[in-house]
Amino acid sequence: GGTTMHIDFVIPVNGNLTAGLESYKHKAEKSAMDYGFHMAITKWNDEVSREMEVMVKEHGINSFKFFMAYKGSLMVTDDLLLQGLQKCKSLGALAMVHAENGDAVAEGQQRMIGLGITGPEGHALSRPPVLEGEATSRAIRLAKFVNTPLYVVHVMSIDAMEEIAKAKREGQRVIGEPVVSGLVLDDSWLWDPDFATASKYVMSPPIREAGHNKALQAALSSGILQLVGTDHCTFNSTQKAFGSDDFRKIPNGVNGIEERMHIIWDSMVETGKITVTDYVRVTSTECAKIFNIYPRKGAILEGSDADIIILNPKRSFAMGARTHHSRSDTSVYEGRKGKGMVEVTISRGRVVWEDGNLNAVPGAGRYVRTPPFGYLFDGIDKSDAVYRASLRAPVRRGEAAAA
Repeated sequence: GGTTMHIDFVIPVNGNLTAGLESYKHKAEKSAMDYGFHMAITKWNDEVSREMEVMVKEHGINSFKFFMAYKGSLMVTDDLLLQGLQKCKSLGALAMVHAENGDAVAEGQQRMIGLGITGPEGHALSRPPVLEGEATSRAIRLAKFVNTPLYVVHVMSIDAMEEIAKAKREGQRVIGEPVVSGLVLDDSWLWDPDFATASKYVMSPPIREAGHNKALQAALSSGILQLVGTDHCTFNSTQKAFGSDDFRKIPNGVNGIEERMHIIWDSMVETGKITVTDYVRVTSTECAKIFNIYPRKGAILEGSDADIIILNPKRSFAMGARTHHSRSDTSVYEGRKGKGMVEVTISRGRVVWEDGNLNAVPGAGRYVRTPPFGYLFDGIDKSDAVYRASLRAPVRRGEAAAA
């Protein structure tokens, strides 16, 4: 699919970051492509705070994801999110949020079950766009209070996008990431009478009703949203069937990593919404810059890693579970056709995909460390309002003034 590196989310083991990292390092031993890690934070205490520092300084992880949803499992409350934001700031790490109001979602789920709605459509009905918008707004304001940058993952609604646009207009450093599914799909499939079909489309935040996708495309083309991810998290039909009698039990996640480059070309470049240069930026360069690995990645320059794709804009594609390269028997892009096909993929100067043949070797992928950012200088945040005020404060009698 033309992807030469991905950054995966490490889920802690019982809240333990180190155990989670060891688990994912083991999973990555056979990786054919280069990879990095984000770290999810699923609870908060002094040990987690200490481990975050270890992740940044010793393991090259510069981003941490906080879940504002999934009450009772992954969700963190506002007070814990505040502590996490402050810790990220002190480490020069980027805070990321899954923005949905977890308390309200839990209430919405109970409401749907009470009404006898147990199918996949209940998933979308229980967590409407307003709950994504509210959580996005809250996260942005808390990040402003702490004075640290914020990355909002998988922006799926107009509601969330508008909160990001407002913050950016006011000069706040907020990064908005749409994903392929949110840009090109709508929620009509969730209402399909066939459970196997409808359950494929269950992800969180949900794929929204028609209109949200076009608005997200416009926001991407205008720069309100900055880069395209996938939130790739695929489950097969047997796993999706766990929720056949209760939508709350359907595993959340859809595919997208193999389809991303093709769909974005077809839906955004082929239609004139973005230029070819924009395509490179939103699929590659911006990601490398945001996660502090540019110009090693995201650029074709002397000294860079020579990750290059050759895309034929005239060649057509057709997508589906029988033709994709995932082991899963499900695809939310079943039957989708378009123009713009990756014909050659080069990773670190080595041709790994050409003429439909995969030449990648398991284990050839290298771990790419993502170094911390320069928020701090000599241990003091120079953008902090308290620090700036201290520069203007008069020197008291008897105190020495230092340059």
